[in-house]
Amino acid sequence: MADAVRSARISRETKETQVDLDLVLDGTGAGVRATGVGFLDHMLDLLARHGRLDLDVRVEGDLQTGSHHTVEDTGICLGQALDAALGDRRGIRRYGQAIVPMDEALATCALDVSGRPFCRWSADLPPGTIAGFDHEEAEEFFRAVASAAKVTLHLRVEAGTNAHHMIEAAFKAFARALRGAVALDPTETGVPSTKGVLT
Repeated sequence: MADAVRSARISRETKETQVDLDLVLDGTGAGVRATGVGFLDHMLDLLARHGRLDLDVRVEGDLQTGSHHTVEDTGICLGQALDAALGDRRGIRRYGQAIVPMDEALATCALDVSGRPFCRWSADLPPGTIAGFDHEEAEEFFRAVASAAKVTLHLRVEAGTNAHHMIEAAFKAFARALRGAVALDPTETGVPSTKGVLT
């Protein structure tokens, strides 16, 4: 199992976006993130680096209407790639958690690769936009990932006054929790569930 390459390639085309995404779970942070939304690219860079993922993302979206569709569809494709790359979930740790400070901001994340999609997001973000990314789209991104990846995700921004720091802390906490949850456990010989399946 440890020698198998856990990877996936996802393409999604709608009237609003064209997304092409390549993912390797056991990576180094390599890849190019080019969504047309500068702040989203920055957050995906953080996610890849702190999650130890190789991640290539290229998106052509209807940015003339705003970045919502691009952000959400990128989240859907990332979730689908995670789901595909994890396969039957055999040998994974399953649970991950992280607490990440970013200057005055603090985010906590708990994640279960459960096969049951759920996202609880809590963040008191001020309204606004950073480099084409509306603050409320952070929640939409994580909901899309959790739904498509079939994971249970609890993500809370506990403190902060700078929206950039708050969203960045959330992405880093998610990345670190995901890294722990999808890691291979050498003591786990099957699927980490009394049901025998995680779907």
